[in-house]
Amino acid sequence: MSHVAAPSQYISIFLALMVLTAITVGAAFINLGQFNATVALGIATLKGTLVVLYFMHVKYSSRLTKLTVLSGFFFLAILLLLTMADYATRYWPAQPTTLQ
Repeated sequence: MSHVAAPSQYISIFLALMVLTAITVGAAFINLGQFNATVALGIATLKGTLVVLYFMHVKYSSRLTKLTVLSGFFFLAILLLLTMADYATRYWPAQPTTLQ
């Protein structure tokens, strides 16, 4: 038998997502230097986690479903790491600054 969640739980998760969205918008107007992307991705990760756990009902699913979700994120991490490794090891020739 599946878990039945109360409507108040969905409303509270929705409100949390709206607050996190407002924080994301507010953080976009604050100059954090090199940490702008880090803060935005951290908030997005938290919002995605809430959606996966509660709206996709993974929190109350079987261990096999949780393992499937985790393995998907594991392979996504591998793909992102390989992409970043390729990007970091490329040769970028210097671009001319003026035309003469």
